[in-house]
Amino acid sequence: MLSRTLDEGLRNYEIGEKIRALRLRKKMALVELGRHTGLSAALLSKIERSNIYPPLPTLLRIAMVFGVGLDYFFSDDSARRTISIVRKSERVRFPDTTEGRVSYFFESLDFKTNDRRLNAHYAEFQPAPEDEPSPHLHAGAEFIHILSGRLALTIGRQEHLLEEGDSIYFDSSVPHSYRRHGKPRCTAVVITTP
Repeated sequence: MLSRTLDEGLRNYEIGEKIRALRLRKKMALVELGRHTGLSAALLSKIERSNIYPPLPTLLRIAMVFGVGLDYFFSDDSARRTISIVRKSERVRFPDTTEGRVSYFFESLDFKTNDRRLNAHYAEFQPAPEDEPSPHLHAGAEFIHILSGRLALTIGRQEHLLEEGDSIYFDSSVPHSYRRHGKPRCTAVVITTP
């Protein structure tokens, strides 16, 4: 049993309410969250109603399901970043490798933002290998706007050729792959939803 002082201190963080908001935003039932975390729906219900406070390892298991860090639960909502500027000089370049080959390089355009509802990247596609790139898929939707060059995008069995200024929106749960078309540099803004 917690002392009154500790209970009041923890209650100020509204951990249970934050978990419930994350769960409802994902349209997830307590039972489904339980399957992802290995915790019972009854225990999760008590946590959401602030009847009990989870230990850090339990809270981390919950945080990982929603793609947030522990700091999400202990930061002040009013200080949460709703406006986030990422300077070009601050971006970090990462390769996306498929079967040991670099398909494209990407830079996160929104990495400083807490509680993101989308992910935005700047991508630079590499020359296509001799064989077709391996398709991948992920939940949500994807939007691509071509800044320069030409991009061949295969969605399912259909190939689409996009040129500078073209955009495409598609269901990213369908297997898809990218390859630069031609020799000129190919860059794009890629936005995905979780």
